Amino acid sequence: MGGGPPAERDPGLRNDGVGSWIARRARRTPDRVAVIHAGDRLTYAQMHDRVTGLAHGLRGLGIGRGDRVAYLGPNHPAFLETLFAVGTLGAIGVPLNTRLAAPELARHLADSGSRALIYGAGQAGTVAALRDAVPALSGVVALEEPGAGELGYAALFAAGPGPDLDEPVALDDPCMIMYTSGTTGGSKGATLSHGNITWNALNVVVDADFRQDEIALVVAPLFHTAALNMLCLPTLLKGGAVLIEPGFEPGRALEAIETHRVTSLFGVPALYDAMAAHPRWPDADLSSLRMLLCGGAPVPEATIRNYTSRGLTFIQGYGMTETSPGALLLDAAHVESKAGSAGVPHFFTEVKVVRPDLSPAAPGETGEIVVAGPNVMQGYWNQPGTVLVWGDTAPSGGHPRTPDGPETPRRPSGPRDSVASAAAMPAGEAGGALTGGPWLKSGDAGTTDADGYVFVVDRIKDMIISGGENIYPAEVENVLREHPAVADCGVIGVPDTRWGEVGRAVVVLRPGAEATEEDLLSFLDGKIARFKIPKSVRFATELPRTGTGKILKKRLRETHG
Repeated sequence: MGGGPPAERDPGLRNDGVGSWIARRARRTPDRVAVIHAGDRLTYAQMHDRVTGLAHGLRGLGIGRGDRVAYLGPNHPAFLETLFAVGTLGAIGVPLNTRLAAPELARHLADSGSRALIYGAGQAGTVAALRDAVPALSGVVALEEPGAGELGYAALFAAGPGPDLDEPVALDDPCMIMYTSGTTGGSKGATLSHGNITWNALNVVVDADFRQDEIALVVAPLFHTAALNMLCLPTLLKGGAVLIEPGFEPGRALEAIETHRVTSLFGVPALYDAMAAHPRWPDADLSSLRMLLCGGAPVPEATIRNYTSRGLTFIQGYGMTETSPGALLLDAAHVESKAGSAGVPHFFTEVKVVRPDLSPAAPGETGEIVVAGPNVMQGYWNQPGTVLVWGDTAPSGGHPRTPDGPETPRRPSGPRDSVASAAAMPAGEAGGALTGGPWLKSGDAGTTDADGYVFVVDRIKDMIISGGENIYPAEVENVLREHPAVADCGVIGVPDTRWGEVGRAVVVLRPGAEATEEDLLSFLDGKIARFKIPKSVRFATELPRTGTGKILKKRLRETHG
């Protein structure tokens, strides 16, 4: 993985985007370790050579400005090399979710108009099906054994790193298309610019206090925006090292923390719960850990206690794919004093809780969370009704039409000039209530306290209206998880002839534990209002979740409604 002889380096860089980050790091800290994987270590200089070589190889496949290049596979250094090489060329990366079925992946490839696909271990069968379903996919590259008509990843480096490529790339150029989890319907491709990713990384570095000696353990999937943009890229921007694991296994994660003296980690609550439940947990050496980032779902108090009892604290966050993803952050100093809060807006981001008429909600009043700032997406790729400003020249910041897809969107520069889907974003001047937008509607219900800290209540669409009272399932779930027999739970609404709708809890019990419906409902009595207590309980072996740890409530309603 050394990358061959050093490439010629031009000290001047016209690339302002993410693709230039490794080149910039290589000239500042060339000998520092950037990536650790499977016993190998890559310095920033070595990684720069590999990224440059890969960019030349992709250019040889005909990839250029505005072309989309997809990646499918478990966590691997090649994911990052691809992302940076694509950015070097002014092309656009398309990370694909390995948990999706071939027809779903085919839709993402077709929607994005991807011209090339790089794939990793365990994906050969899926890719064979995709090649038939997506004939426009002209270049297919395998990290391992290439199939018929495919190219090996190593072959792209055959000519060596070559001279630096310095395509002019502006912050308002598209960097990647990240497809949402689709919990509210069809998955959509959020178009994130180089500026979106850069501003998000700056937010994280400032607010979470990343250091140059950071050793970040990457076990959550890199195709998920949080693992990539809240941990991995901020670490590399700062000059730290990322320890890449192909996936998450709690015992292996604990071992990696000890062996490599890991300082930071990102995970969803279920990941942290699995580590705390592992037999190695009581004796694991966690003294090197300085920063535990958690997001993707509300963090149960029981999870927080498991870690505070070891002297560790969480930095909780809230965001979404469309905000690159950071919107709110609760720092370690306020974990206890503001327990349950998602924190305050990131440094360069604005967040408000508003009423349906877009006027600000009063402290304690439930409203919808809306977000504005330079980290808010350009829009949804290839979606009708998307409001975008089109460029007509290159390389001055605009983009030409691409021959095999829609025009590449251009986002005006500046911290508040974000543009996005008209369906997702209310006009900034609507009713005169919101200014400085446009504002992204999150679909999440929240409240603020007197100090401006935001509390995420639940998804608006998951709210249960029972006898005219609003019930937010997340509140009930948090209390139900306090029961010693409950490992996991989800609350959904089911029809009721008297109340219109009532709650039903779907519960996964801990191994060897026993509890009846009556036990669990009695446990809730006195802890939450009577009308919030579910009227029934169903037991399951597991709950359906997205790759980011969110419960798929739609599927839960289908199976247990």
